Amino acid sequence: MTSWNEPRVAIVTGAASGIGLAIAERLSADGAAVAIFDRNGEAAHTAAAAVSARGGSGVGLEVDVTDRPRVEAAVAEVAERLGPPLILVNNAGRDSFLPFLEIDLEHWRQVIEVNLTGTFHCCQVVLPHMIEARWGRIVNISSSSTHGGVPRMTAYVASKSGVIGLTKCLALEFGRKGITVNTIPPGFIDTPMLRAASAAGQLDIEAAIKTTPVGRAGRPEDIAAACSFLCRDEASYITGQVIGVNGGRNT
Repeated sequence: MTSWNEPRVAIVTGAASGIGLAIAERLSADGAAVAIFDRNGEAAHTAAAAVSARGGSGVGLEVDVTDRPRVEAAVAEVAERLGPPLILVNNAGRDSFLPFLEIDLEHWRQVIEVNLTGTFHCCQVVLPHMIEARWGRIVNISSSSTHGGVPRMTAYVASKSGVIGLTKCLALEFGRKGITVNTIPPGFIDTPMLRAASAAGQLDIEAAIKTTPVGRAGRPEDIAAACSFLCRDEASYITGQVIGVNGGRNT
């Protein structure tokens, strides 16, 4: 059973692992042909092969979302191989754990480039396909850290807050063209990135679970389920929204 009246092509960035991979797998199960963008080209190809092995249609492309010419070339390749991309999930991101006074300009720029400018690039390149089709779904993965801020994560929180602002502006500008734009700020999801932060002593997983009302860490599949709904035909009246998936940690 598909989630759309017509076949759809989706691009998911940062989709070789974690939340992005779960989203790619879910959209494929929903009936979309999925292009997996990731800086790790080998991992992107492996993930796409796994999607195809389950009966879906997937391609993996090495893409750094901060590289505008590469984004343009990859989107053009997707359009040629699979069809016009009408679903875009901006998931690629990098974290940042530094005291504010230790953040140098280069580090600040790198975090902003990936999390915010990379999202800008992908939206701007894919939107013309959606405008032509008069149908589109954009889901930007932000962060629950934007709700109240987090010490030592200033660059990350600032960049993800920008993603929320970008989402709201695009929703207003493109709503009459049949395009919805929403953002999911995940809260405490068990991913390789979270595990790496825990191993580095940046967070305490067990302590976080104790303060989560549902009593567990989130799973990438939890984010994928919400994303799947927002990308469906029947979600056409939901746009410009911040859809928290956080186990009740932020209400």
